[in-house]
Amino acid sequence: MNTAATTMRMTLSDVASLSQVQRPVVSMWRKRSSAGPLPFPAPAETVNGVELFDADEVTAWLQATGRGNNPEARNDVAVHAKPAAIVSLRDGRKTFDGLTALLALKVITGQALGNRSASGLLDEADEADPDDLFLYSELEALGSALPGLASFADRLADSAYSAPAAFEKLLTHRFKDGLREYADTALTAAALNLVSAAAIELAAALESRPVFVDATPGGSDVMLSISQQFSESESVTFLAADHDGGASRLARRRLAVHGTDSGPVKVDGKGAFAVTGPAIHVAQYPAPGEPGLNTKGILSGIENIVLQMDDSQRAIVLAPARVLSDALAGETGNVRADLLRSGRVRAIIRLTSGLLRAKPREPQALWVLGPSFADVPIADRWTMVADLGTDPLTVDVIQDLISDIVASMGNRATIRAHSFRFARLVQTRILLARTGALVDLPAKGRSTAAPCAEAALRIDELVRALSTGGDAKLLSVLPGAKHSSPASASVQELMGSGYLKYVKGIRVEEQHTNRTAGNRILGREELMDPHDALPRFIALLDFAAHYPTGRLTEPGDVVFCTSPRPAAMVDEEGGAVVVFPARILRIDQGDPGGLLPAVIARDINNLNPADKSWRNWQLRRTGEAERQPLTNALQRLQHEQAQARQRLKHLEELATLITDGVAGGSLTLTDPISHAVPEEGTA
Repeated sequence: MNTAATTMRMTLSDVASLSQVQRPVVSMWRKRSSAGPLPFPAPAETVNGVELFDADEVTAWLQATGRGNNPEARNDVAVHAKPAAIVSLRDGRKTFDGLTALLALKVITGQALGNRSASGLLDEADEADPDDLFLYSELEALGSALPGLASFADRLADSAYSAPAAFEKLLTHRFKDGLREYADTALTAAALNLVSAAAIELAAALESRPVFVDATPGGSDVMLSISQQFSESESVTFLAADHDGGASRLARRRLAVHGTDSGPVKVDGKGAFAVTGPAIHVAQYPAPGEPGLNTKGILSGIENIVLQMDDSQRAIVLAPARVLSDALAGETGNVRADLLRSGRVRAIIRLTSGLLRAKPREPQALWVLGPSFADVPIADRWTMVADLGTDPLTVDVIQDLISDIVASMGNRATIRAHSFRFARLVQTRILLARTGALVDLPAKGRSTAAPCAEAALRIDELVRALSTGGDAKLLSVLPGAKHSSPASASVQELMGSGYLKYVKGIRVEEQHTNRTAGNRILGREELMDPHDALPRFIALLDFAAHYPTGRLTEPGDVVFCTSPRPAAMVDEEGGAVVVFPARILRIDQGDPGGLLPAVIARDINNLNPADKSWRNWQLRRTGEAERQPLTNALQRLQHEQAQARQRLKHLEELATLITDGVAGGSLTLTDPISHAVPEEGTA
């Protein structure tokens, strides 16, 4: 065996990764052990100012000292190190491509590669990949480093117990190794489980051999997830795009190393392609081959899928919610509307954020494409919509959502027979008429209103219970006319219509605040604990001098925050300073559009604690005839609540004084009843 070929080098960061500790810990090991009987290994060489250590010496030291949190360090070292023979290449991408190509060749040939010459390896590669679709160029580019890397590939496969497992371990280092196009598009396990399970369920309904197609450049994560859910005895075919970029070549190598039955899909320069017969299309946008794809490009890619589909095909498309479900105007909005008019968009599902590893705050959405039901008039066509923006993708959520998705593929009779958990049916023409988000459902966490007659009776019971003696009745209600109030709308829509205005909070330095006098400060503390938070103030002169761009609240402003949970309050007085992360929603007093501050605050406070997407919050509106009576009633109730809180404080203070006085011996408690009623025979 060529010793130089199997010798591996590691940086201190690699040692930390192998040992499963933080980088400074390795420096501490090195320093503290320098004078001991087992000093940390000395650098084997220095390249461009970076110290490199012999991997075998490092693993021997870890085993001898018991350092680190990885008992399998000796077996895992190949994944975290680089062969000495190729360290001089200083090209991580070339090394990555070469290693993945060698692992694919190892699977295809079924033999070890380390004992072969460069020419012998290239001959094997030419035989395995005669059209140079996925590995020949990568091996040829290695030049004289090819034999050394081949020996390392054997060791890497042995460390991971198989070539496919070694391939996947290399991909897990996509973030560390600077493979940005793969890192930027990496999905979480929950997202992969949802898309792959939905695709498999749709394929099962086609009653034919499953064929899965991914025509995006470089897409392979979803197809691999699908492959892993089928047993070896099941016959499944995967078709990947024949794009010539590095990401697409990697996708084809990945399918090859996992031994899948795969083939190419011819894609032209405009992204158009054709697949005949029953098939399930899976697509994630942006794809690894086009990580910077914009909204227009994403919709164009979906359009290419739709144009070649027939009623025997289905598709699952995952993309940012800002493209698939949120408000979209202008040219791109028209393109999306045309796709909806095709009749193939059977379901639109807005998902939670955190599904894209590189952009955890960006929510994703699903489009499910299927039969267009051409025999149904355009005016009567329907689409399933669902909002899971605050629902984590747990096992039960995924199962029930997939059940809803499969039902959405059926005709109207099938859909009526299904009990939807997350979705509802909306006429497609209504979606086309919308100017805002396509998914517009009541906010999660808000209690469903009781039937009007039942609510009226309960209100009357509560009013009688709260009224004492000769007190006037607090309020009176009657069952109202159904649908007498305007429809709820999202914050984004209300801002676009001019009914709401958004005002940012400012950052105030602690040195400018006080606890005694000035303009009130409203922030997260006041929103989280509106009745017991210690008051904060800022002098108006300090505010004007140090924060010239700051703005004071106006009476009726709704102050809100999203973290740690959605919370809101109404500033009845105005003149307060709102500090970030708190912000302001201001109703247009000239045309409020049915909005009331108290209703907005209640809607926000009743939201799911995980719902941070404030622009998508649904706010209820009130009919013009009921606005003033509701305002008056709420003011009376707020006054009663304030009095009750004050009475409660007095009772708590009284209990404290009595307890302390009697227990401390300074007071004697007497029975007021015994003093008020004379004893029998003494009157």
